[in-house]
Amino acid sequence: MGDDRVNLPPGFRFCPTDEELVVHFLHRKASLLPCHPDLIPDLDLYPYDPWELNDKALRGENQWYYFSRRTPNRVSTNGYWKTMDLDEPIVSNSSKKLGMKKYLVFYIGQAPAGIKTNWIMQEYRLSDSGSSSKSSRSRGTHTKIQDSSNWVLCRVYERNSDSQGGFADEDDGTELSCLDEVFLSLDDLDEISLPN
Repeated sequence: MGDDRVNLPPGFRFCPTDEELVVHFLHRKASLLPCHPDLIPDLDLYPYDPWELNDKALRGENQWYYFSRRTPNRVSTNGYWKTMDLDEPIVSNSSKKLGMKKYLVFYIGQAPAGIKTNWIMQEYRLSDSGSSSKSSRSRGTHTKIQDSSNWVLCRVYERNSDSQGGFADEDDGTELSCLDEVFLSLDDLDEISLPN
């Protein structure tokens, strides 16, 4: 799904915040509500390597977006996505917990001896309280909605290897929060030597 298929007026770019991804896209998908415009495709990510996403996912600002089912198997053709075991809460302006963001790094090869790449995935999921399964019980669609709450929204991008230890890609305008940088840097702790 290249940029030519996106029906946005000239000059508009797709660069949503974490809150917008969870509220306006993921929550609607999990609640079986239509998204207008319907920009983000469904994709079974894990057979694909991240560099193969260009015509399969929505591209915006050198980032790729897609919906996928939550699964523990994150193995692709040439490698695997390794989770960083850190979840960041997504909260609204009124401090309501909306969802969670998990960080993953792509490794080439087989686990656990893969080679780390610069490909990063942010996997968004709804918080348990953000799921609409409670209200759906009264409507008799509990099973259908609960199954739909297994959706995740993924943002994939390649971190700029030329940056001086930062996680922002200077060429595409992507900026990560301080928490994003801390979470991503925790994976590199084994490469840091501390003074005596």
